[in-house]
Amino acid sequence: MSRRFNLAEAQRLIPRLERLMRDAVARKGAYEQAERAIQSFSERVMLMGGMNVDRHQAREARQLRDAAAQKLREAIEEVQELGCVVKDLDIGLVDFPTRFRGTDVYLCWRMGERAIEFWHGMDEGFRGRKAIDEDFRENHEGEPE
Repeated sequence: MSRRFNLAEAQRLIPRLERLMRDAVARKGAYEQAERAIQSFSERVMLMGGMNVDRHQAREARQLRDAAAQKLREAIEEVQELGCVVKDLDIGLVDFPTRFRGTDVYLCWRMGERAIEFWHGMDEGFRGRKAIDEDFRENHEGEPE
């Protein structure tokens, strides 16, 4: 694990992460839309034997897909460079490595949430989220000294 956050450090990143994750989700949508267009072209080629298909339009869809994929990779890499873990692009889920009572866990944030209010074990995931309480606040730690 490359970096551990304390709650305050992770919280300061939320405005930036909100922007990055909204961008990533939008890029994912653009990628999926272009991919559907490419699939549609492929189906038409199979049905028509390659005739009457606008190859320029198909090439343009591939270029849009490839550009969206590149921008999506860049957005995810930027989140990862911060030390965060992108867990789910459909809902904009991001985890922040931390330690609680000597065990590696994640602070858990979802796009749209104003603050980090949950955490979970490494193998628990979103459904295992627990509310951050006073015990967690007092006994979690960020970067080792």
